[in-house]
Amino acid sequence: MDDTQLLKGVLEGCVLSVISRGETYGYEILSVLIENGFDNLIEGTLYPVLTRLQKKGLIACRIGKSPLGPSRKYFSITPDGEAYLAAFTENYARITQAARNILDNE
Repeated sequence: MDDTQLLKGVLEGCVLSVISRGETYGYEILSVLIENGFDNLIEGTLYPVLTRLQKKGLIACRIGKSPLGPSRKYFSITPDGEAYLAAFTENYARITQAARNILDNE
């Protein structure tokens, strides 16, 4: 099964959740996602998500110094992003429970 559409549906919420824990940068976000089971993700998948979230006003970005070389983009969640994340979390729980109810009754 091609899980691309399913992944796309949850990735924004998961990325926002990681950013909500504190200011962070792309590689660190990617590492957290991979550590938690999103093992097929690549930077080419993550950065368009970050761009969409920024365009929607859900995250803010600043350029800052990196301790290991060139400057980095650091991301933080905005108040709109916090509200979006809360709604996403609630909707995700409701939808996954409904799907679990159906799938577990086979």
